[in-house]
Amino acid sequence: MLLAIEQGNTNTLFAVHDGKTWIAQWRAATEASRTADEYAVWLSQLLTMATLSLADVHACIISSVVPQSIFNLRNLARRYLHVEPLIVGENVDLGIVVRIQKPSEAGADRLVNAVGARTAYAGPLLIVDSGTATTFDVVAADGAFEGGAIAPGINLSMQALHEAAARLPRIAIQRPAHAIGKDTVEAMQSGVFWGYVGLIEGLISRIKAEYHAPMTVIGTGGVASLFAGATDAIDHFDHDLTILGLLEIYRRNPNVRAQ
Repeated sequence: MLLAIEQGNTNTLFAVHDGKTWIAQWRAATEASRTADEYAVWLSQLLTMATLSLADVHACIISSVVPQSIFNLRNLARRYLHVEPLIVGENVDLGIVVRIQKPSEAGADRLVNAVGARTAYAGPLLIVDSGTATTFDVVAADGAFEGGAIAPGINLSMQALHEAAARLPRIAIQRPAHAIGKDTVEAMQSGVFWGYVGLIEGLISRIKAEYHAPMTVIGTGGVASLFAGATDAIDHFDHDLTILGLLEIYRRNPNVRAQ
């Protein structure tokens, strides 16, 4: 039984794989100060609800973009699961080439997505990951990570609009029925939502033109479902892309797992 932990800036995903399929997934707000003991109490309760326990987990792999949290996640695995975790960026071989000027700067989440995408789809690929940031990552036909673009996420844009303009309220993001808003809330929803669709479509178009090869575009991330049906620029929506990448990385590192 494998516990895969994928930690982003906003949320942390815990997913359990039984060797055949993903049998449970949970999300928690990312808090860098959360201790291993706090994680263990929370996780133990959720495992119990799924008729599982901490003792059922025999392996762990971690991907985090929050460096200060890795210490506590590592202690969670050591102290409560009694396993040495595989940690992306530390003790695993991703099995892909990173073709950018400074490979060490590539975020763990982007590289894991690249592995997951190449496992499920034939390249070249363009991954659009909508989360705290919206990333556009190119994966070559041979599976290599070739860089991309990073933009602020849609929630950050909405938050900035509210905080910078005193008279604009804090509102929920949703797909508006019309581009022309008839009140302030509708106008904000239209500007942010359709503005983001325009950003996505524009960057996809530019990246494809620059790459000079057909590309399959995959949408993933916490808010990717917002854009399903709103644009034809994304070919597939795959919300399990990151944990698929973690599972594949785990399988590619039998020597580390045996230590």
